[in-house]
Amino acid sequence: MTHEMISQGFVSQEEPTRLEELNLVDRFLFDETMESPQAYEALVSILLENEVHLLNLTETEKELRISPQLRSIRLDVVGMDEEGCIYYTEMQKTNPHNLARRSRYYQAQVDVSLLEPGVVNFNQLQDACFILIAPFDMFGRGLYRYTFEGVCRECPDLKLQDGAVRIFINTKGTNREDFSAEFLSLMDYITESTDAVAKKSRSEKLQLIHDRVTKIKQSEKMGVKYMQAWEEKVLIREEAQREGRKKGRKEGRVEGIIKACKSLGTSWDTARAMLIEKLAVEDGDARKYLDLYW
Repeated sequence: MTHEMISQGFVSQEEPTRLEELNLVDRFLFDETMESPQAYEALVSILLENEVHLLNLTETEKELRISPQLRSIRLDVVGMDEEGCIYYTEMQKTNPHNLARRSRYYQAQVDVSLLEPGVVNFNQLQDACFILIAPFDMFGRGLYRYTFEGVCRECPDLKLQDGAVRIFINTKGTNREDFSAEFLSLMDYITESTDAVAKKSRSEKLQLIHDRVTKIKQSEKMGVKYMQAWEEKVLIREEAQREGRKKGRKEGRVEGIIKACKSLGTSWDTARAMLIEKLAVEDGDARKYLDLYW
């Protein structure tokens, strides 16, 4: 806890999870790990069970906003392969029950950003692959991987071939017989990113990811960065609680979170996510509150 937080009355009994105890499912560790193009290439290759060769550049926590009047999106990690296909991947630890439609919005935003003004040939639009990784089953079918592409309902063998693919990974799947040992090892590692789990696998790709994770967990610089990120969340939450106590109703807490996010320079998307997660506000209501107070 910083002196600034104490002096302003932001005293919380909550203690953060120690950096060395984080797992890849935790967004901070995921984003920092995937800043390495090699680690991201290894991850995508394992998830797709196909050798993907990314260009030597990845972007993490990339924010896209196509218009000041429209809400932005924040992508955990984005990379491009040698053929020009865009891979954008999200780690989602909790289920806000809106992920299917959120993936649709993300895909639309990414697509709009791929063409320069004045381009008339839509065949120049690059292929794009959205990957969402979660420790829960969005669809309840027990699969580790759900892949969605445009298919004709009347002719199931006819694909739209528009270059867009959305993939949802469930680390708790049950159809183990359909996947490689490497893929299954990664599923275990995502929610338990330890030496013990890494040593069980013979995968060189998983070892590369684990080496990166180990360096982050042992880095003093990363420890400071992690604590700063945690303290910012505490500031937002505590300020929201103070505002809520003043007004004595849920809307006061909602307004408090939004004002705290704005004053601390937090994104619109993060504010919306906090309303949903901390106050159990429905997504539609969260958007209305943000339109009112942002």
